[in-house]
Amino acid sequence: MAKIALFGANGTIGSRVLREALDRGHHVTAVVRDPAKITESHPNLTVVQGDVLDPASVTAAAEGQDVVVSAVGGGDGPGHLATIEPSAKSLIAGLRAVDGDSPRLIAVGGAGSLRTPDGRQVWDAEGLPEFLLQIMHAHGDALDYYRTVADIRWTNLSPAATIEPGERTGTYRTGLDDLITDTDGQSRISTEDYAVALIDEIEQPQHINERFNVAH
Repeated sequence: MAKIALFGANGTIGSRVLREALDRGHHVTAVVRDPAKITESHPNLTVVQGDVLDPASVTAAAEGQDVVVSAVGGGDGPGHLATIEPSAKSLIAGLRAVDGDSPRLIAVGGAGSLRTPDGRQVWDAEGLPEFLLQIMHAHGDALDYYRTVADIRWTNLSPAATIEPGERTGTYRTGLDDLITDTDGQSRISTEDYAVALIDEIEQPQHINERFNVAH
């Protein structure tokens, strides 16, 4: 079983990742600014205080872990926008300071930069609200940064165009930089199945130093 340090464990996606990891028997250290917000109780769960924007805090949380997962992003509202690209840089800086071999990093990404069937990108669609465009481009900037990193094993996992709480089916499809759509042209994934895909990637690494995306 893997030892996982999870940033953003109390968010919409992070809470599902936490539950999926614990249900599969992994050991999780939830790293949050306010430990009191984690009400989950489990023998394989440790809750510590930390800040993803502080490289020293990242280093401390990453020591002795197999994987660091960052579920920090804009999915929980505009207020999280300012953390997306800075957290990517802080995570890499913190992992570089770990003694010995650095844990692998898996970061929650965005769908905005995925290519659509017409050759554009998701963020080129008409009518998107400005705050959502800002979140999409912030995730794009973070991905651009990760792609400059060669000394840390990283993976960026983009969701479908629509991700929301729903059913855990345990099934999904994967792609790289092209948006996955169904026969009706829709691109969707539940947060539960997104978490399944993320933990699957921990257990069976397929995408080292690249972005991939998941959808139903």
